[in-house]
Amino acid sequence: MGKSEGIKRLAAWLLALVAAWGSVGASAAQAPMEDGIPVELTAASAMLLEEETGTVIYEKNADEQRPVASVTKLMTLLLCMEELEAGRLSLEDKVTVSQNAAGQIGSQALLDAGAAYPLKDLLHATIIASANDAAVALAEHMAGTEADFAVLMNQRAQELGMTNTCYVNATGLPVDGQHTTARDVALLACEICRHPMYFDHAAVWMDTLTHPSGRTTDLTNTNRLVRFYEGCDGLKTGSADDSRYCLAATAQKDEMRLIAIVLGVPNSQTRFDEARAMLDYGFAGYRRIHLLNKGDLLGKYAPVHLGMAEQVEAAVGSGVSMLLKAGQEKQLALEVELPQQVEAPVSEGQTIGMVRVLLNGQVIAKVPAVAAQSVGMPGLVEAFLRIGRNWR
Repeated sequence: MGKSEGIKRLAAWLLALVAAWGSVGASAAQAPMEDGIPVELTAASAMLLEEETGTVIYEKNADEQRPVASVTKLMTLLLCMEELEAGRLSLEDKVTVSQNAAGQIGSQALLDAGAAYPLKDLLHATIIASANDAAVALAEHMAGTEADFAVLMNQRAQELGMTNTCYVNATGLPVDGQHTTARDVALLACEICRHPMYFDHAAVWMDTLTHPSGRTTDLTNTNRLVRFYEGCDGLKTGSADDSRYCLAATAQKDEMRLIAIVLGVPNSQTRFDEARAMLDYGFAGYRRIHLLNKGDLLGKYAPVHLGMAEQVEAAVGSGVSMLLKAGQEKQLALEVELPQQVEAPVSEGQTIGMVRVLLNGQVIAKVPAVAAQSVGMPGLVEAFLRIGRNWR
């Protein structure tokens, strides 16, 4: 790709980013910043993205539908955290474990059927140990049955724009018809990262679950990167015969959070190695730049016609945060365009012009310039005096 072509590609992407500002789903659907795959991957599908803006750095078969095993639990966890934050659930709620929940196969917290556990313990076990019994107990507590909970999972997936996802159960255990994609997992992972309580659990490497009977079960985080990769504090592993080995991993360094997704990897350790390589590449080569904050003063003024003040200062109308290759921030510049005059009255926040963001001389984003304060019309006497001055 030539230099001018690369700038045009980045410009088109960033213009779309600003137009879709505030919508992770919209930005995550844009073309990746890189055409190729810069690290060696055995994963059938993969994606590396920046969390706050949803910017995709690169991807591989991102829209290929695949089973992802326990990565599915991210939706179960999201619904639970949303219910907690809405006040419809409490961490202290007692959840009675059904025989169905206690009988789940695969990863387990070895819950006792018929026993009542604090909801926070089941949430903790689901996040750290990927416990299928705890996940089903949460699902049944929220919706009555796991099947009814799957309906809620699919509804939330559609709301997030996860158009290639279908959920059948709360755990990700193999079942016909259940699938998602790397792109949809990315959307879900970005949404999970908006809930700080998730990281209170996901960053824990080892813990112990004390059952109501007094016996204990050791819990070890299934995501090895939490212990062995600096800055990693989530998200979720998954493995089964149909999905092979999967991982959605996130890490934060230098005020930037990246998410690496690898699906369909041949063996367990390789998924961690490939996610590590992806994260290393992203942190080494990219920077998230907070270029403009809403309300920042621009140091530029527009004359006000027949106002109580002769001019009004311009401010930034909406924030701009973007992902750039390391070093490109030195090529950024701003252009402020204001009219020759604006008519009074002027309201604070009223659009009065345009701010252009330029990269190496090319416009890559536009946001409104707004009035930093209100300017009213003068009283009758003052108005006549101003009219008189204007006639001289």
